[in-house]
Amino acid sequence: MAVRSPLINVMVNAAYKAARGLVRDFGEVEQLQVSRKGVADFVSTADLKAEKVLKQELGKARPRFSFLMEESGATAAAAGGDQEPEGRWIVDPLDGTTNFLHGIPHFCISIGVEKAGEIVAGVIYEPVRDELFWAEKGAGAFLNDRRLRVSGRRNLNEALFATGIPFAGRPGHEKLLTEMAAVMKVSSGIRRFGAAALDLAYVAAGRYDGYWETGLNPWDIAAGIVIVKEAGGFVTTISGTGDPLDSGDILAANRELHAPLGKIVREA
Repeated sequence: MAVRSPLINVMVNAAYKAARGLVRDFGEVEQLQVSRKGVADFVSTADLKAEKVLKQELGKARPRFSFLMEESGATAAAAGGDQEPEGRWIVDPLDGTTNFLHGIPHFCISIGVEKAGEIVAGVIYEPVRDELFWAEKGAGAFLNDRRLRVSGRRNLNEALFATGIPFAGRPGHEKLLTEMAAVMKVSSGIRRFGAAALDLAYVAAGRYDGYWETGLNPWDIAAGIVIVKEAGGFVTTISGTGDPLDSGDILAANRELHAPLGKIVREA
């Protein structure tokens, strides 16, 4: 049985507590789909409530950690005064908001821990299926209590990849269509499920063989980065240089397919 460290336990307990409210609210959203008003506001409130719970639980357990959260942005550690924080929580209380808004049960809570500029632990919890993806640097990656490994596929024509499509008002549609056309020509297919954190978790679990996307925020990918790495995968920017947390673009895959996928996307 997998042994969770005190840090992972703090993250898991916070995620479970926030998830109870999200699941309850998701049940309400499913009933609101026939309504023409109120759903978006309801989901925004659900998002904020989950973030409040997470901030309270994580801050109580580690008062010397600062925060970077989707809704409230960057905030200082609750304790420590002028001293440097011991770490930083990077949190998305509801990744897959559009899915949640439309009553699609594919969303999650994502919590990453950054220390000295490196992501050292991550938890991604998908409450509808009760799937808990977690990892800590040097200790491996797990789905609930089962050890995770990235897929062993070596051939592009057998591989299934994932990506994200920019929504209305964001640039990059033509560029992505070119990339997707190039990948589709050589692969088994592409999926777009609308939750970056779960895309990375699925790479770690071997469900996807690789994933790429641009225009992301640190809270979208922080937890997933360490989970993929601890599952034996490779994570870089699409160009291969720089840090995905800074650049906002990411390429994650198993050892055999990371380089070929990156080459196809870059050339496209």
